[in-house]
Amino acid sequence: MEDGGRAHAAIVGWACTMLCLVSYAAAFSQGASLSACTDMMPRHLRVQLHSSNNNYVTVHTNMSFYFPGDKVPVTVRSTRDYMGFMLQARKVSNNEIAGTFIFLPPGSKLLTCFEDGDTVTHSDKSLKRNLSFVWKAPDEPIGDIKFFISIVQSYFVYWAKIESAVVAQGGQN
Repeated sequence: MEDGGRAHAAIVGWACTMLCLVSYAAAFSQGASLSACTDMMPRHLRVQLHSSNNNYVTVHTNMSFYFPGDKVPVTVRSTRDYMGFMLQARKVSNNEIAGTFIFLPPGSKLLTCFEDGDTVTHSDKSLKRNLSFVWKAPDEPIGDIKFFISIVQSYFVYWAKIESAVVAQGGQN
């Protein structure tokens, strides 16, 4: 009877562990949490960070400069599917999040980290590959910017803060 009790306890323990993991994973299936706003790091259990230099994702825009109030297209390209992401524009001078996103593809939603619409994240865990966004620069000058994206390939594998080239603010002295 002792072996039967151990087997039962093992099964119950396994079931509880799986239930906890599934419920924790479901918490992030509809987007990144606000706790990731500053460092853009997923808050999953035991995730494995990969070097941002060894990734299959690029984030870029067809503009090398912008003016205050401009709308800037941003494209994320990938050679592999991924489930989750977080995208932000940041000032080069001080790394602060800047501007707002005004066009989002399906499967994504706005997240308010510091100002309304300053961050975009996934809205479901459907597989994604190539995404297009439009970012609106603030009406006042903020200086040069870069776009940053963190990608979650699976619950356990991610790349953080993959960066675009600098997009210079036009008209600066």
